[in-house]
Amino acid sequence: MPPSPAASAPASRHLRLWWRRRGRAGAVAATFAAALLAAALLLSLSYFASLPLAPASSSALVGLTLLRRAEEKGALCLDGSAPGYHLQRGSGSGSQSWLIHLEGGGWCRNLKSCASRQKSMLGSSHYMEHQVEFAGMLSDDEDQNPDFHNWNKVKIRYCDGASFSGNVKDELQNGTKFFFRGQRIWEAVMDELLMKGLRHAKQAFLTGCSAGGLATYIHCDGFRALLPKDSRVKCLADGGFFLDVEDISKQRTLRAFYSDVVRLQDLKRKFLHCSSSMDPGQCFFPREVVKDIRTPVFILNPAYDAWQVQHVLAPEASDPQHSWQDCRLDISKCSPDQLEILQGFREELHDAMREIKQKKDWGIFIDSCFIHCQTLNSLTWHSPSSPRVNNKTMAEAVGDWFFDRREVKELDCEYPCNPTCHNLVFSKPFKG
Repeated sequence: MPPSPAASAPASRHLRLWWRRRGRAGAVAATFAAALLAAALLLSLSYFASLPLAPASSSALVGLTLLRRAEEKGALCLDGSAPGYHLQRGSGSGSQSWLIHLEGGGWCRNLKSCASRQKSMLGSSHYMEHQVEFAGMLSDDEDQNPDFHNWNKVKIRYCDGASFSGNVKDELQNGTKFFFRGQRIWEAVMDELLMKGLRHAKQAFLTGCSAGGLATYIHCDGFRALLPKDSRVKCLADGGFFLDVEDISKQRTLRAFYSDVVRLQDLKRKFLHCSSSMDPGQCFFPREVVKDIRTPVFILNPAYDAWQVQHVLAPEASDPQHSWQDCRLDISKCSPDQLEILQGFREELHDAMREIKQKKDWGIFIDSCFIHCQTLNSLTWHSPSSPRVNNKTMAEAVGDWFFDRREVKELDCEYPCNPTCHNLVFSKPFKG
């Protein structure tokens, strides 16, 4: 993925990532040599969106479409520009099937961080790439994407800072214009896609990564309601099951962060599952959101989510002695005591999904990798070197579940048991 204009924004930072395969004892078997950039770390807590492992030379480039009459609909990015999406038309047997992907990219918790996003692709279409690669689950290559390659595929760009959920009418905040209109963006883009053929879908799949994965939980039932009753409609969240847990200093860092987001964009009234006694931030966690979902959902998550380890479990503010710095960069460098805490984090994930595991029509794929989003990359989605759980790639597991070929509850063993994992190694920690 080439550097985006947002990579030059003042608050952005460049990161190098490379990939390392871990054997059963954690030894290195091979190293993928690839230099990668991550743009727009614009939150007071840095975010980690989906990052490509390596460029996919056969991936199609798909152009950006800006929403028509966006201003008239009030469906605007943080800076007031029109939101956008990338649409690749399906063909043959996939011409009446649709896969919608909601882009991720963290959240902004206050006006300062939202103002930074206004100067990036996460807050303005002026900074969005005119073309993006469709790889992994969005690929049109049958070898890379056997079940969905010929579907209509859409990537909806993320520019509202609150997982496509805000709907604040007032534009002026402390004398500056901010448009907290994620809900309107969702509705307006869906309306436009329905006119372009989505309303005739025989099969439809709503997916998302990271903050887009959270948005998938939030909008899953609404998506189902838009489509014909006899169509097959399901949802998938990739790296979007964020946990409400204490960090290593016994603080609930992400809950405090989410509370700021919920207050800023007036989100609590959106979540019917929230009681008046709950902290506003609790409403935004998937564990709460999924309680009301009726549409079948596939949860795809790493047990040792790299973003959550760095920003939920062991954020920099919780580690003034920097004792977790090496572990946060490279899971193979975690001490035995740190690994014990990471195993506890894995147990928290499994506990949070205890009831979900009993739902026969829901799917689960939890690998034991140190990574974040995995569906939009050819190496992790479906390739000879893809991570496997019970000898299934995530593409095979998702396809089996979507088409009801079998019940799918793939739960990996504890790190470092899985030699097929691609574990992220960071050159330096994320900065706030």
